[in-house]
Amino acid sequence: MSVTDYLRISLIDRCNFRCVYCMPEGEELSYLLGPELLTNDEILTLVTEVFGPLGFRRFRLTGGEPLLRPGLVDLVANLAALPTTEDLALTTNGFLLADLAADLYAAGLRRINISLDSLNPDTFDLLAGNRGRSRWPQVWAGIQAAHAAGFDPLKLNVVVIPGINDGEVEALAGLTRDRNWHVRFIEFMPIGNDALFGDRGWISSESLRDRIRGLWGLDDGSVLGAGPADVFQIPGAIGTVGFISQMSECFCDRCNRMRLSADGWLRPCLLNESAQIDLRSPLRSGERLGALRDRVAALLAAKPEINFKQRDAGTTGRYGRTMSQIGG
Repeated sequence: MSVTDYLRISLIDRCNFRCVYCMPEGEELSYLLGPELLTNDEILTLVTEVFGPLGFRRFRLTGGEPLLRPGLVDLVANLAALPTTEDLALTTNGFLLADLAADLYAAGLRRINISLDSLNPDTFDLLAGNRGRSRWPQVWAGIQAAHAAGFDPLKLNVVVIPGINDGEVEALAGLTRDRNWHVRFIEFMPIGNDALFGDRGWISSESLRDRIRGLWGLDDGSVLGAGPADVFQIPGAIGTVGFISQMSECFCDRCNRMRLSADGWLRPCLLNESAQIDLRSPLRSGERLGALRDRVAALLAAKPEINFKQRDAGTTGRYGRTMSQIGG
């Protein structure tokens, strides 16, 4: 079992996209009000006084869409400056990134993941749930801005959905041949849009590897990061291709992460809602930080028995929060 030293921090549950694999089709979501969100000061307090002393050294900022969070650049600067922060990353849909990439890099962020599910603007907009002016050009501009700012590694996340974007796997993998970009293919999961998953299913990472291997060959590779991707490299390529195989190749035994929601709930597993604790309420009520550390430590100790294999959706039979609200 891996040492748990990696915290994913959701900064906001809202998103300016409505990706079909994240959100239920035709269903309106209720979002947190501003006072319900952890403040920047509360996040810093939890990181420095609760998670830091428990050995957490790696942090990823997520959403919803984290670039919608007011004061994001200042929060990044404060987290990056902490002596216990060994790695700080951010995941974004890239739509607002062109104007923020340079500022985020200057604030101390060095790693970034950007969703790019298609190179075809029409397919991209279909997957993003966009029904207006195409958002693909602005996302592509955000990727270019991140590259120009110096982010390394710059990772592109692709959720592969049968019959929609699975035909683009080779083209997306080909981006790594002459760019220092790292494309990661993610198996479609049964959370967010149950109807689409039931209709489309998922494609195994091994079948995608076979396709890329048959076209170019595929060697073992490596890239900086704290996630579960299996990393390979097309021979002679500058970047890498990674595969996140939570459906076909369960990686619970090497999971090293916890997830903190935007309203302060801490959970040890993405797809298990039966074990989570509220940190915001006791923090705001003045409970001793040592007592909060003890609660988190107890959840850490229980983490090996709380995992994705159980597929526990709590007592309702459905997940209480969509992928976008959890932060992925």
